[in-house]
This record gives sequence, structure tokens and C-alpha cells, in this order.
Amino acid sequence: MAAKKTTRPVEAKKANANSGKKVNGDAPLGLEAEMWQAADTLRGSMEPSSYKHVVLPLLFLKHVSDAFEHKHQELEKTKEEDPEDRDHYTADGIFWVPKASRWSGLQKKAKEPNIGQLIDKAMEQIEKENPSLLGVLPKDFGRPEVDKTRLGQLIDQLSTLDLAAGAHGGKDLLGRVYEYFLTRFAAAEGRAGGEFYTPKSVVRVLVEMLEPFKGRVYDPCCGSGGMFVQSERFVEEHGGKLGDIAVYGQELTAATWRLAKMNLAVRGIEADLGTQWGDTFQNDLHPGLKADFILANPPFNVSDWGADKLKNDVRWKYGMPPTGNANFAWLQHMIHHLSANGVMGTVLANGSMASNQSGEGELRKALIEADLVDCMVAMPGQLFLTVQIPVCLWILAKNKADKRCRDRRNEFLFIDARKLGFMADRTRRDFTDDDIAKVAKTYHAWRGQKDAGRYKDVLGFCKSASLDEVRGHYHALTPGRYVGAEDVEDDDEPFEVRFPTLVAKLEGLFAQGKELEKRIKSRLKGLNAR
Repeated sequence: MAAKKTTRPVEAKKANANSGKKVNGDAPLGLEAEMWQAADTLRGSMEPSSYKHVVLPLLFLKHVSDAFEHKHQELEKTKEEDPEDRDHYTADGIFWVPKASRWSGLQKKAKEPNIGQLIDKAMEQIEKENPSLLGVLPKDFGRPEVDKTRLGQLIDQLSTLDLAAGAHGGKDLLGRVYEYFLTRFAAAEGRAGGEFYTPKSVVRVLVEMLEPFKGRVYDPCCGSGGMFVQSERFVEEHGGKLGDIAVYGQELTAATWRLAKMNLAVRGIEADLGTQWGDTFQNDLHPGLKADFILANPPFNVSDWGADKLKNDVRWKYGMPPTGNANFAWLQHMIHHLSANGVMGTVLANGSMASNQSGEGELRKALIEADLVDCMVAMPGQLFLTVQIPVCLWILAKNKADKRCRDRRNEFLFIDARKLGFMADRTRRDFTDDDIAKVAKTYHAWRGQKDAGRYKDVLGFCKSASLDEVRGHYHALTPGRYVGAEDVEDDDEPFEVRFPTLVAKLEGLFAQGKELEKRIKSRLKGLNAR
């Protein structure tokens, strides 16, 4: 039977553009885009990777100063309290800002040639007065590469915003501006931008599937902290409160670690990201942590991850990861940090689902036979700003017989989401709220969660498979092998929309062909030996 014809992604795009429909949980952008355009015109010859570390710290400085000065004015009006008493601020979770660091004073001196040095001094004093920010704020605005005239203009531009909590949207406004700037910087930087930013659509799928309501949340490669931001947002949107989750993370590079600390601080999120940056494999900053939820987007297919120094590491319970690819090292590191009933979701390259190179097939088999794999989601290509390849989501559970949901031991859910989403522009694909809900609700229904409805297989989209079925596919976890092909009418889908899906299918067929060739050669070799 032919599937019912539905609105296609290109039509969804038009609907979003014309009606102001929410995409990824946000209302249509206005102020954020205007702020970016104004700030970007002041960039001059500075590279986005450098300019990012000028604009974002200034946004942070403006936020903490506005919050402080609002409280200061409030205390002045009472005439009963000392507005310079630090306790009034720390009691309300407001950073203490010394006089020389306050934005109003810096704005008055924005046109002075030493404005860079003044900002450096302001950052230094704020760190000194607030130990949680020690080593976080950059202090290199005075360097020659920063055009001081443009820097002064940028200060004037940012001064048009009141970024104190409760003022015109307050924290939410700053959070949106900050997030929008991170997105634009990642796009401008190209491939390198992926080191600090994961597309919101990918993050939201993971968060909506795992539902981190309460407990310890961990990201071993946290980038700018997007997983934590979306987790806290999820808790608040579902009736929880800030603080219901405890946040732990780690980041490899100093610059990105600082970005994460500032990104979380502007939203009032307390997080343990270690006292500094560090290599998660070589220097695990949370060795004793057992997390209830793990959400991560590790770098794909890293070849030089230091395997030679970690051959007998306690984390490799299911086998030594290959020295030339860190994918299964990341998986095992996260499994090691899961609590007894913990669940995790991570983004990996598609090769992790079926590759048999360098022992990856045996590692994947070990994870499957240990009944850790819960759900696999094939995602469409072009979701990332920096890479065009399609990716997959691994959802693992330490206890698939957890009493909070249906007993799914030795069962696996496969979701093929490659047809979801729409082309937001010529190169980037995005998910609507409905796309995200479709994937998450399918998973929740399969797990038997309350109010999720009854699960059923949908040809071409989802399939609940047994362990024997997975064994029959030689422990490959590619959803396309299980869900089958949907019978779809020709609906005149534009080629530019259809092409990424066709490429993903072709790549899957190539992978299957290689595996079949390997099996045939192996069997022929066995016959020859007789």
C-alpha cells in the first residue's frame, strides 16, 4: 500500500519562513541577528576564530555588569542597605563586579586608545573577586591585533542592550544572543567550528530522548556546553527547576573550555568542568563519577588519541579500542561512567554501526551481547555546519530492565530518521519541533513510558528487533537493514532535497557490499582449506 502523501521538507521550509513557526524550540530571530550583523561589521580583518574571543567575553562582561548594576540601583533606592556590601550580591547569585570593571565606566572610556588594557584589567579584577571564574576570562584585549577603534565601537553597540536577568527577557535574551553568536561563529569558521558547537537540532533529539529530569549529567567532550544548556532548558520547560541536575564535563582546549564556562555562567548554570581543560582519555578529570545521563558529540574518527599509553586501562572492559580510531574508546569511556541505571546518547560517524576494521566489529558485538545497546538512530546528512556526512545516534542503557519502563532486555530499537528535516539553506539541514518529537516519542513508546502511546513498527522508519535478528546481520547496527523500505508515491520532491538522502543510501549500500565481499572471500577461503 502506498504511503499517505505528506508535506515535504521544502514546503515545511516555506511554512517556517512565512508564518514564523518555531524551529528547534525558538521563535523567529530578530534582535540576535541584528546584533550579529552590527558586531560582524566591526570585525575588520580579524579571523572569526579570533574575533569570537573578543565578542563573546564582552557579552559576558556586559551581562555580569548589568546584573550587578541593577542590584546596586535596587539597594540604593532602599536607603537602608549598603549598595557596596558584597553579601547582597552573592546571596542572589550575582557576580561581584569591582568599580573599575563596571560596564558604565568602560563605556565612558570606549574611545580612549588604552581601552584594550582597561578591559583586560576589568577581566582580571572580576576573576580575582569571583574564584569560580578564575582562569576563565581572556585578558588579551590590549594586544596589537585588536583594532581599538573598532573595539570601542563594539562596546557602544553592546551598550544598547540591557542584559541583566529580568530586564527585557534578561537571562533568556542573553542566552539567545550568546547561542546565536556561537552558531554564526561555527558557520564562519568552517570545519574547525565543530570543535565547540553541536547543532541544536542534534542536541535536542538526544535531550528529548533521554529526558534528563534529575540527576548527574556528564559530557566528556563538552565543547561550548550546548548539551548542558539544552538539558537545563528541558528540565525547566517540564516543571523542574534549575539545580535539579548536577552538571559535569571536560573539554580538551583552553579556549573552548573558557567558552563553556562563560556560556553556562550567563545562564546561571553551575557546572563542574574541572579546574582546567584536559585530555579526557589521558587525564580523566572525573575518575569516580557515575552519571545518570551522558550526552556527547565526540570528535569523529580521531586517529591520534594516545592509545599506546592506555593499553591496560580499566575503561576498556569490552576490548582494546583500535589505535587508529577513537570511536569505541569514547563509547567505552562513557559506559565506564554510567550509573547502574544510567542512560547515554552520543553522536558518532556512521562507520561505527557496521565497520569491522581493526577489531571494531568485535567491540560492537561485545556491546550488543552485553545488552548495552538500546536504540540506534540514523540521522540525515548536512545537519552539521562543518561536515556534510550523515551521522548516527547511539543510545545505550546500563539496565534495560529498569522498573521505570518496559523490560527490553535483548531487544533493540532502530529508527531511520534520514528523511526528516528540511533544508534551512543551501548547505544546512534542520529539524522542526515535530521532527524531534517524532523520534523522541517513538523511543519513549518503545520503552513503555507513560503517556507515550503504544509502540508499533513503521515500515521505513522504525523497527523493534530481537538479539537473534541482530546476530543474523552479523551484529551490524545500521537502521536501514532492519526498518525496511517505505512504499512512497512520487511527490515531485526537489532534487536538492532528495540528493543528500540518495547519497546516504548509496553509502549504506557501499558499506553492505564491502561486508558481503568480505564474507564471501572468507567462506571461499574456508572451502579452499578443505
